[in-house]
This record gives sequence, C-alpha cells and structure tokens, in this order.
Amino acid sequence: QVQLVESGGGLVQGGGSLRLSCAASGRTFSRYTMGWFRQTPGKERDFVAAISWSGTNTNYADSVRGRFTISRDNAKNTVYLQMNSLKPEDTANYYCAATTQGWRTALLTSYNYWGRGTQVTVSS
Repeated sequence: QVQLVESGGGLVQGGGSLRLSCAASGRTFSRYTMGWFRQTPGKERDFVAAISWSGTNTNYADSVRGRFTISRDNAKNTVYLQMNSLKPEDTANYYCAATTQGWRTALLTSYNYWGRGTQVTVSS
C-alpha cells in the first residue's frame, strides 16, 4: 500500500505560479512511477504529468508542456508539480497517483494509488 497526500493548492491570479507537493508513505516510494491528474466538476479526470521512478524521464499533457514541471525527491518520498504561467483553464482539483507501470503511462486506470486531491483556482 502507498498513501498519498497532496498539498500546495490555492487561489492564484492568471500568469502566476504554484507548486504542488505529494507526500508518500508506505511501501518503497522510489519503485513507483508518479503522476499528476486533474479534474473539474462534471468532467473526466485528465492526465497532467508523470515521472519515472528515478526522475530521469517525464511525460506531459500537451496542454501543460512548457509551463508545468514534475519532479521528485526519493529521499523525502515526495513528488512535486511546479506550475507556471497559470491560466483560468488550469482550475481543477489536482490528484497525485502512483503506478508500477512505466513513465509513459497516462491512463487513469493504470494508476493503483491516489491521493484525495488539492484544489487549484486560477482567476482571470
């Protein structure tokens, strides 16, 4: 089992930045590919970014590539999502997730463990 807890969400103006954190506990964190997803009410949960167990490889949704950066610190059992140049359409509840599959995995159903999410609201 892996327990995931997100933090760092909040209200920010368009063009601003936020850094989300996801603290993991339980089984060996460094064995998992970690991902971030986001969801708005009434819509599906969408892939945002993923990072390999070593941190060497990353994968991004087209909508965030060049603005968001995923990273991890295996010594701290934490994965981060640095979000820059935020837009109102980035407003969503952001979820951290873990999978034993590879870093190219963007399918929601491939992820085994989920946090409860943290809300990000971007004003125009």
